[in-house]
Amino acid sequence: MNEFVKPTIEYAELWPILVVFGVACLGVVLEAFLPRGRRYLAQSTLAVVGLAVALGGTIYVALDLHKLGGGVARGLIAAEGTIVVDGPTVYLWGLILVFAIGGVLLFAERRLEGGLSAFAGQAAALPGTEAERQASTQGLDHTEVYPLLMFAVGGMMLFPAANDLLTMFVALEVLSLPLYLLSGLARRRRLLSQEAALKYFLLGAFSSGFFLYGVALVYGFAGSMQFSDINEAVRNDAANQSLLLIGMGMLAVGLLFKVGAAPFQAWTPDVYQGAPTAVTAFMAACTKIAAFGALLRLFYVAFGSDRWSWQPMLWVIAILTMLLGAVLAVVQTDVKRMLAYSSVAHTGFLLTGVLGVQSAAQLTNGQITSMQSVLFYLTTYGFAMVGGFAVVTLVRDSGGEATSFARWAGLGKRSPLVAGVFAFFLLSMAGIPLTAGFVGKWAVFTVALAAGAWPVVIVAIVSSIIAVYFYVRLILLMFFTDGEGEVASVTTPSLLTSATIAVGVVATLVLGVVPGPVLDLAGRAGEFIR
Repeated sequence: MNEFVKPTIEYAELWPILVVFGVACLGVVLEAFLPRGRRYLAQSTLAVVGLAVALGGTIYVALDLHKLGGGVARGLIAAEGTIVVDGPTVYLWGLILVFAIGGVLLFAERRLEGGLSAFAGQAAALPGTEAERQASTQGLDHTEVYPLLMFAVGGMMLFPAANDLLTMFVALEVLSLPLYLLSGLARRRRLLSQEAALKYFLLGAFSSGFFLYGVALVYGFAGSMQFSDINEAVRNDAANQSLLLIGMGMLAVGLLFKVGAAPFQAWTPDVYQGAPTAVTAFMAACTKIAAFGALLRLFYVAFGSDRWSWQPMLWVIAILTMLLGAVLAVVQTDVKRMLAYSSVAHTGFLLTGVLGVQSAAQLTNGQITSMQSVLFYLTTYGFAMVGGFAVVTLVRDSGGEATSFARWAGLGKRSPLVAGVFAFFLLSMAGIPLTAGFVGKWAVFTVALAAGAWPVVIVAIVSSIIAVYFYVRLILLMFFTDGEGEVASVTTPSLLTSATIAVGVVATLVLGVVPGPVLDLAGRAGEFIR
């Protein structure tokens, strides 16, 4: 009889994740026992404090990894081989937690809706019914959104740290299910919000099925779900290549859906438009960071020995994603949908960076590695997206948030500061010099050229030129066009939203003017350990 061996959990390295999940569970308990009137303050404070503690823990773990590695982060394989804590992991954890704090601040904003949050008072009430009107009149508020956000953050932190396919799938579901719920909880435009949630759920479940089928096929090929074992099987086993390729393709479908890459981007504009804008801001930044971290680990670690099989696929997908995102953004007349297609185009730019060479030898030559460029781009993208959507929450008319282009006409004359800040975020997304977006694009284009992916870079440059058009068009609309009929005005936010926007502006400016420290930090994160 085999003796039971007690599993070993490295709590010192994993406690940022444990803090997030612990706070999420505590939030559920508070929701059950606290009086309704006291839940908002308790839940929002608990979420911010929990994320801040987890961020502090992440910094502590990162410093410890650098001490072990002599300046460049090393790492360890924890939780019986299921989780990897290395340099890229803790960098991604830090990004997710920073933008999650911004998301909580936007969730907690109550001044814009006259003392209420942007979330429905009673989600079970049908739109337009007496039950919904009574919930709104009574000032009911869904404070369950904070535990849901914390569970999503926990899944996002686990996703890029997963060291086997089963853990990665569990993390995928843990981060996805709360987002499906959050997308359908908008206080205004309830039908649009519920439609977005249903589309997101159905398409997300479909993509998860692809991912799970891919897990089964790759397990059949390698006989293991551990990434290192899969890589060893890929390197040594020439048989069953069809099993490997089909499984790899199905895993790619699940991950490319989460990052919003073509042809799996159909959910993006509908969900970005229908979800509460605070949820859209949180989801746009954090989900993409977590999903790209998982995609990089899967392809660099598990399938790193078979680059010639998956790189052509990513070439095609990157080209399609950039062109589709840029071209469809041109014809949009809604700000949130335009930003959604902009996010799709940014996914293509990030995939361009994934095509670069991941080699430690490049660091000694002073060149930028693929990992370094993608991490930096995710940093710049997150600040611009969270800040941009935070500005969108301020622009309102008699019906609430005004996202139609027609409502934004002449906004620069009525509120020059808000319009100027939004224009600055748009210029960063376009990649204009002296903004963070310019440095991010330069980094990913450089590594792709070094790897010989010049056709993809040419398409990326063309897509960037197209993107400049639709960004500048909105800027011209705000500053040089007079509005007709009812136009939107800017509502003064509380300190919560103002702080989120201010941090986004400062970070976007600093990363555009002085990108060196963050680029060096991303470089010192090193590579994935195997």
